[in-house]
Amino acid sequence: MNKKFSDVAMVDNNKWKKAIHRERELYSRENDMRSDFGRDYTRILHSLAYRRLKHKTQVFFNTRNDHICTRMEHVAHVESISYTIAKELGLNFELTKAIAIGHDLGHAPFGHKGEQIIKKLTKEHLNDSFWHEKNGLRVVDKLDLLQDNKGNFANLNLTYAVRDGIVCHCGEVDENAIIPRSDTIDLNQIENPGEVQPFTWEGCIVKISDKIAYLGRDIEDALLLNIIKQKDLRDLYALGKIHGQQTVNTSVIIHELMNDLVENSSIDKGICFSEDKLNFINQIKKFNYDKIYNSKKLDYYKGYAELIINSIFEELIKYYDGENTIINLDKNLNESQGILIKEFKNWIIKYCDEDILQDCSLEGSYNNEKIYGKLDTKYIYTEAVIDFISGMTDSYAIKCFEGLITF
Repeated sequence: MNKKFSDVAMVDNNKWKKAIHRERELYSRENDMRSDFGRDYTRILHSLAYRRLKHKTQVFFNTRNDHICTRMEHVAHVESISYTIAKELGLNFELTKAIAIGHDLGHAPFGHKGEQIIKKLTKEHLNDSFWHEKNGLRVVDKLDLLQDNKGNFANLNLTYAVRDGIVCHCGEVDENAIIPRSDTIDLNQIENPGEVQPFTWEGCIVKISDKIAYLGRDIEDALLLNIIKQKDLRDLYALGKIHGQQTVNTSVIIHELMNDLVENSSIDKGICFSEDKLNFINQIKKFNYDKIYNSKKLDYYKGYAELIINSIFEELIKYYDGENTIINLDKNLNESQGILIKEFKNWIIKYCDEDILQDCSLEGSYNNEKIYGKLDTKYIYTEAVIDFISGMTDSYAIKCFEGLITF
């Protein structure tokens, strides 16, 4: 087996230049010890979108159980797995860490159910698609803002390779061998998740690490929440014994799959598992879908999430009034219930042209792209509403909803 992926991964100077390319030059500091990808990692680490992951559902909504996996914990698993694999294969583990920490920034509140709800709203009102990988690219390119060394807020401005890894990371696509594509493309033209492979080997590793990370942890969380019982695991334990293990849990699955991936991957074959371990993965996935993801016990939670997201959308969408929308939001601050209108207004003005803000003032200097312009159309305003909702945490969405129903 050829482990020296670095022989072809980034030695091509032209590919390297494309990988570290940024849309705008990033400010520099003297004696900065970080690489381009190291800077991306810390820029994401310091972002508000990353901080919110600790209160976003991974699979199971549970705001009172400290031991249920959140989106932030899942990201940490993916970062750890991809770092280990990249280091073993001689690849750029700083790049895998940067992609991994940012790969789920586009997730909506309430996990995959929240994504389905927003996807439906996006299709109905914008005739467009919504999927979290695409939204993750929008977050890092347009929505999340970071203060620079002069105190100005601006877009994250990440390297191409990290942005590419975020939008191309879909771990739900069933394939074994993954080989990176040969050239750059306009990432905003990707229409569906899993449509193209990542540009780098490191992006391919994060994509497959995403799958490795969630399989076992979802089983453990389902046990904690009594969605499944120990007796439901008999078939899985038997499966584990076939592979020389006494049980099947997160650490066992990660250990088995990481080692197998390293042993079987090569420049010629791509990042891949053996047929034996691919079958192991498929059997675990089948168990998870049969016993967990399609459990009737989750139906009430799904209905609750739908009520919250749709109610917030309906409340915000009614305030559109062309260039006077900001004024209209201001007029309704005292009449509306709770914090929703005030905080939406304070958020949206950061992305609008200054000449429609009138008496509104921003705390700080904002040099980011004004993606909503003058709110010329309801379409643009609807984009803003969906952007705002998709960035919410579970707990914040609940807080906004409760404000709407409290008299």
